[in-house]
Amino acid sequence: MPPLLVLTGPTGTGKSDWAVRLAETLPIEIVSMDSALVYRGMDVGTAKPERALRARIPHHLIDILEPTQAYSAGRFVADATAIAQDIRARGRIPLIVGGTMLYLRALRAGIAELPQGSPELRREIDARGAREGWPALHAELVRLDPVAASRIHPNDPQRIQRALEVCYLTGRPLSSLQSATVPGAQHIVRWALAPASRSVLHQRLEQRLKRMLEQGFVSEVEKLRARGDLTAQHPAMRAVGYRQLWAYLDGACTLAEATERALAATRQLAKRQLTWLKADRELRWIAPEASQAFEIWRQDATAVLASA
Repeated sequence: MPPLLVLTGPTGTGKSDWAVRLAETLPIEIVSMDSALVYRGMDVGTAKPERALRARIPHHLIDILEPTQAYSAGRFVADATAIAQDIRARGRIPLIVGGTMLYLRALRAGIAELPQGSPELRREIDARGAREGWPALHAELVRLDPVAASRIHPNDPQRIQRALEVCYLTGRPLSSLQSATVPGAQHIVRWALAPASRSVLHQRLEQRLKRMLEQGFVSEVEKLRARGDLTAQHPAMRAVGYRQLWAYLDGACTLAEATERALAATRQLAKRQLTWLKADRELRWIAPEASQAFEIWRQDATAVLASA
């Protein structure tokens, strides 16, 4: 079987555009590896490919859920693997594209069989976090699952919530369940698109956020709030940019402050993504600003497929 191709990299580096360019020369279908693109109604703030483009070049795992629903790394691996098999059965090439590093790690290393999330239990844990403080809940996690707690910062609400949720639902530590891992994909060739200069990346991120605001990002968040079934605690609304604009619409800050916080959060996300990627010794790095960078990648991808 040919290897699974993956184009990853920090946010805002042009991965989607490069994937489309490659799909214009090879029989490729794009499989999104982005935890926010799965949600309907979240278009501007996720830089979602336009519908006309998606009609011309097949994209998968986009607009498959309402933002009230949860999506997990385990479900991504199952969905992406099944879709890749279907694409190959049609004689075409699957290309995984995105920067959700937890999904990439699960695809490479496998994923533990964990219980589905419980919205009611999550609301209860969130309420306790707001009332008691997340460090207090982290202390509880230390008692229930010291191994998982050692990997989670006391001020990381999302991961504390999930670890406690698993403990409550199963009666077993998250770390214990994670030790029984389902194997991931056998052969993955992966490239990372990342500017050589951190300042270049920061400039790209600032320009992209400015475009999003000009394209109606605030109005998009207003529409999501107006649904009446979403809160700031839903995983979809914790996405970078959405979280900060929700706070602005709550009156917690000015739009200028929300914009600055969103930009800072985006830069932090890119830094975390790069940290994850630098630990991958088999990754093939591409600086998009380098001369003939895309053509070199196209030739490399073609050679990988030809050698399979």
